[in-house]
Amino acid sequence: MNSYFCKNYISRYCMIKKLIYLFQIIILISLISCQTSVKNNTTYFGGKIINPKSNNVVLYSMEQVVDTFLLGENNKFIGELKNANEGLYYFVHGNENQYIYLEPKDSLMLRLNTWDFDESLVFSGNGADRNNILIDCFLEDEKEKTLFYGFNKKEPTFFKRKTDSLLNIKQATFKDYVDNHPEETDGFFEVLKVALTFPIYSRLERYPVLYAKYSENGNFPELDNTFYAYRNTININKDNLMYFPPYSRYIRNFVYNETYALGHKPMKRQYTSGFTIDLLNIIQDRITSESTKNAFLKQTLVSHFYNKSSDQINLDAFNLFLKSSTNIKDKGTIQNLLNDSKAITLGNKVPNFRITDYNNTSHNIRELIKNKNTFLLFWNPEYVSKSYISSRLVYLNTNYPNISYCLIKTDGFDKEKVDNIDIKNQFYIDNTNTAQSFLKSKMTRTVLVNKNGTVINGFASLYSNNLIPYLEVLNKN
Repeated sequence: MNSYFCKNYISRYCMIKKLIYLFQIIILISLISCQTSVKNNTTYFGGKIINPKSNNVVLYSMEQVVDTFLLGENNKFIGELKNANEGLYYFVHGNENQYIYLEPKDSLMLRLNTWDFDESLVFSGNGADRNNILIDCFLEDEKEKTLFYGFNKKEPTFFKRKTDSLLNIKQATFKDYVDNHPEETDGFFEVLKVALTFPIYSRLERYPVLYAKYSENGNFPELDNTFYAYRNTININKDNLMYFPPYSRYIRNFVYNETYALGHKPMKRQYTSGFTIDLLNIIQDRITSESTKNAFLKQTLVSHFYNKSSDQINLDAFNLFLKSSTNIKDKGTIQNLLNDSKAITLGNKVPNFRITDYNNTSHNIRELIKNKNTFLLFWNPEYVSKSYISSRLVYLNTNYPNISYCLIKTDGFDKEKVDNIDIKNQFYIDNTNTAQSFLKSKMTRTVLVNKNGTVINGFASLYSNNLIPYLEVLNKN
């Protein structure tokens, strides 16, 4: 091996070798040695969580929950998976997650400290080598973000030279691992190659947009026909990799780049209606895998709608999605989102409904917000985390203090409160509340209302910077 990536991997590998026997004694033996026999196809997944954020670890395959493992004594857990399929999984603890690759008969043990989640994550046991190099790929990709911040401002020849150099290093790392681990499967080698090289390919696809963002004239760079030569080696229709971030991120950057190549100018604040429609058509044309295509169609439509941060919808894009997607559940969700957006619109009064505070007192919404410039946030923990709401609302409240912030939890339960937000500004509604008529999609929704009770934005987005001009107007008046 060579390069700082290889040195980093060797350093971590040596550390793991020093810890492996002690770690296996503490974790592996203490948790499963009591079993006198192990079935041939049984896979074990367990470990220890330091400074846990919840009482469990949830294991997923694709988007499906495989099992939930409760933390026991000393915050250890162990899971027994019978007849587990080989492939990518990911585990979630608290509000963080990480990917792993499991094979039948593995006994993969992890150790991590939530205060430094990814950097502290170490694996031991059967399957450890392959998962330790995957976490190293992730950490190296995080480090390279700083490098590429500067590279994106450079001319194409410089950028290509740097990416080619990094690709050579990563391909050498791949070859070294293959040579030293002949027992690994072709399935894992495919995943490892994606983990090593696709972050670079993604940055090549993203480069023209970022170059235009930083350049004086705001134009795309002129590229020769060898710039994207790597595309000839890539299959963008691998369903088994669809949820693996290096792979899905590449596909996203690729289809956006292909859409810009149709003649669209660089866009900074929001995508035009024409761009969104062309992008949906590119996804429809380029991606043949049905599940992958459906996922990207939905992701594109929803992200562009939220980025716009307005109830002024692109109806043509919604109709194109409903025509193109074959996923019945997704189509129902998007139809509900479309109907929700039409239910509260610019210039009308906010609908009248009742909300309940955390002292179990009911309030009429129009009376509660009377003579106040108000930010109504409707949220469901299924779609947004409390930690994100907390950080975002603290920021907005600090910068726009003349607005009244009202958080309304929509799932009917009062057990979860958002930290760092005054409890007097937190409410909930049950599933029979009349407000559910404009919340059928269950997605996060912000409604902005002025002192007169008039809606100035019926579907603003908590996530988008396009929300800010509306808040500036409310905060001044």
